Amino acid sequence: MTALATSPRPARYLPPRIPDRLKLLYVTTLHRSSTWLSEAFATDNATRVILKETVGVTAGLALLRDEVFDAVVVFHEPGVLDALDFVEALRTGGHEEPIIVLGVEPPQSFEVLAYEVGADAYCSMKQTTTRSLLWEFARAIRRYELVRENRRMVEAERQRLASEHAEAERLLEEQRTLLTELEAVDTGEVTHAEGLAGSLAEVTARSSRAALPAALVNHYRDLLQTYVVMGSGNLSDEMYRLTEVLVDAKISAHQVIALHVEVLEGMIHGLGRRSARHVMNRADLLVLEVTMHLAEGYQQRYESRRESEQQMLLPGFNEADIYAPRCEDAA
Repeated sequence: MTALATSPRPARYLPPRIPDRLKLLYVTTLHRSSTWLSEAFATDNATRVILKETVGVTAGLALLRDEVFDAVVVFHEPGVLDALDFVEALRTGGHEEPIIVLGVEPPQSFEVLAYEVGADAYCSMKQTTTRSLLWEFARAIRRYELVRENRRMVEAERQRLASEHAEAERLLEEQRTLLTELEAVDTGEVTHAEGLAGSLAEVTARSSRAALPAALVNHYRDLLQTYVVMGSGNLSDEMYRLTEVLVDAKISAHQVIALHVEVLEGMIHGLGRRSARHVMNRADLLVLEVTMHLAEGYQQRYESRRESEQQMLLPGFNEADIYAPRCEDAA
C-alpha cells in the first residue's frame, strides 16, 4: 500500500483552451485595415483581443523587436504584401512567435506553401469563422509553449548529464590520487605528509607495479558492464571464478582497485550523453563486492595452509599417550 501511495502519478491531460487574453500583431496593407478583424473578435466575445496594426514588412519586423506579442497575423495580398516572404524572414531571423496567415486563396492551393516557410496555420477568409480563427491561435500558442518547455527540459537534462560526468571524473581522479598515495607508502618512498605530497608525481611517473594481463582487464570490463545492467543477483558464479583467479595470481587489493579505476574510466568516457550516476553507483558496489570476496579468498587460503602445516604425531607419541598409565605399571 505504501509503494502504491507514494508512486508518482502520471501528469493529467490538460485540454487546449482559448487564452483569456490575446495580444496580436496584425501585419497588413493600406487596403486591409484591422477594423473588420477587431469587430469580428469583439462580436465573438470568446476572449479579450488586443490587436495592434502595422503596415508593411519593415514596420512589422521593427515592431516585433520592440514589443512582445502572443501571436502574429499577416494578411497575404499578392503583389503588395507577400506573407510567405514575411514569415520566412521572421523564421530566418530567429523569431518563434506563432504566425497565422490570412488570405483569400483557397487552402488547397496555399496552405502547404504557408507550412513550408514556417507558418503555424493558413486561414482563408472565405472558409474561416472567428471562433475557428481563435482556436488556430490557441493551438499555435500551445505548440509554441510546448517547444519552449521542451527546449528548457533538454537544456536542463544536458546540464544534469554534464554535472554527473564532471562528478564522475572528480571521483575517478580522487581514486587515482588515493592509489598513488598508497603506492608511495607501500614502497617506502615517503614517511610523512610533506614527503608524500612532494613525491606523488614521481611515483605516478614510474609505477613499480607490473601491468595486469590484458585477459584479466577484458574479463573485468565485461563483468562491470554486465553488473551495471543486471546487478549482482545473477553473477555469483562469475564472482567466485574471478576471486579464484585473483587469489591464484596473488593479486592484491591495491591492484584490484587500480584495475577497477582503469576499466571504469574507459567506461565513463564511452558513455557520451548517457547518465554516469547509475554506472558509478553500480561500479562502487562491484568493487566493494570484489574486494570482500578477495579478502575472504585470501583468508580461506591462509587457513587451509595453516592447517596443512600442523603435522600429526605418530601413534604413541602424542601427549595423551605419553602421560597415560601403561598396563605394565598398573600390574
